[in-house]
Amino acid sequence: MSSLGVNSYRFSISWARILPKGKLGDVNLDGINFYNKLIDGLLHKGIQPFVTLTHFDIPQELEEKYGGWLSPKSQEEFGYFAEICFKFFGDRVRYWATFNEPNCQVTMGYRTGEFPPSRCSSPLGNCTHGDSEREPFVAAHNIILAHAAAVQIYRTKYQKEQEGSIGIVLHAAWFEPISNSTPDKLAAERAQSFFLNWFLDPIIFGKYPAEMKEILGSSCQTFQAMTGKY
Repeated sequence: MSSLGVNSYRFSISWARILPKGKLGDVNLDGINFYNKLIDGLLHKGIQPFVTLTHFDIPQELEEKYGGWLSPKSQEEFGYFAEICFKFFGDRVRYWATFNEPNCQVTMGYRTGEFPPSRCSSPLGNCTHGDSEREPFVAAHNIILAHAAAVQIYRTKYQKEQEGSIGIVLHAAWFEPISNSTPDKLAAERAQSFFLNWFLDPIIFGKYPAEMKEILGSSCQTFQAMTGKY
């Protein structure tokens, strides 16, 4: 990378490599040392590390203990993991992302079952467990609040001293109506809401898109307790 003139490198940390058993276990110092060497090696070559805290993976212990992202406990677990990373790596890392493309993660992990934990239901997928109509929204809600928890920890305890920034990486797509008719325009807006704004609106505005709330009704949760902390 250095010989090509690359000046930045984005990589993801394996949560299980740092905390194989989540909060209930010890920090795996071999994992810490691995990422320390990677970060130091990049900086030695003048390459700025851009660190994503998790890329679809979660410690198996947390999946087995309470269902991973289907449980609100995952929010606290992720915050704990994020803070360990800020403590060990934040003196050299200036650019953080909490999640990589969680809008793809929950759709393919809990709706179609193509990604772990491979949960889905007919006719959207062929899995041994899951509920394609409910679980993607439960997992997404917990991921959004986990993102908020990690951002809050960083901004209140580490950002001033470490002088870094933190955000999230979403899979972006754009939808155009096939015609200028009102039904087609509304369809494009619904598609955008259920793909990208599903995560962007809560992070920016503290609430889900109106189209989602209209379709999902009472199953569309709120963010009253977390508004203003993103």
